[in-house]
Amino acid sequence: MRNVIVTGGSRGIGLAIARRLAAADYRVVAVARNAGNSGFRLFGDKIDSSAVSEPLFVPFDLSRIDEIPQFAKMLHAGLGSIHAIVNNAGIGTHGALALMHNAKIEELIRINLISPIILTKYVVRRMMADGGGRVVNIASITGFTGANGLSVYGATKSALIGFTRSLAREVGPLGINVNAVAPGFVETELIDGLDESQRQQIARRSALGRLTRADDVAAAVEFLLGSQADSITGTVLTVDAGATA
Repeated sequence: MRNVIVTGGSRGIGLAIARRLAAADYRVVAVARNAGNSGFRLFGDKIDSSAVSEPLFVPFDLSRIDEIPQFAKMLHAGLGSIHAIVNNAGIGTHGALALMHNAKIEELIRINLISPIILTKYVVRRMMADGGGRVVNIASITGFTGANGLSVYGATKSALIGFTRSLAREVGPLGINVNAVAPGFVETELIDGLDESQRQQIARRSALGRLTRADDVAAAVEFLLGSQADSITGTVLTVDAGATA
């Protein structure tokens, strides 16, 4: 059974990804600060993780950058070979740059960009030793379209796309594929702050006339982890219901 790490895997897009990959016979470890309503069992010595049909949960605050190396070491010890990491964890704080507190700017950059880069560094080291693997970074269409009130968020997602393309060239000769998925506005709790008229306005701007579903993004991730994507690396798969068409 192939092991996959999904960060931010206890809610929203991450939860959809974790459940879809588990249903596709991957052994999924969902990483998040808390399990939320996922119902996932805790990853640990008392669980026979060699035969699980539901994702396992590992609590970890990915903003604690200095603890990531030890955390990755723990995952390697418990899982052994890692087929893939899906860097989904992130925060989508809205706010005009001129009014945003410096601490909030730093938090966005730390969680959305520095954390996945550092975690990927340690996971990729193991993939290099094992002779291959997959990295999928969850970006956003704001990384190349921009959005009002999302200048810092958009900057982190644009940087994540650049990271994806450059890392693909670094590790491609070692059998590691690195790609990104760029969702549009997704029907998750992250847009719960929008009223119905705002939701409809966003939906009308898309070619399909609707918001993107979390499972649409999960299906794209499943494709990129499978054998049909063996020759795909350094690319960004846009899943936005045609919002950027």
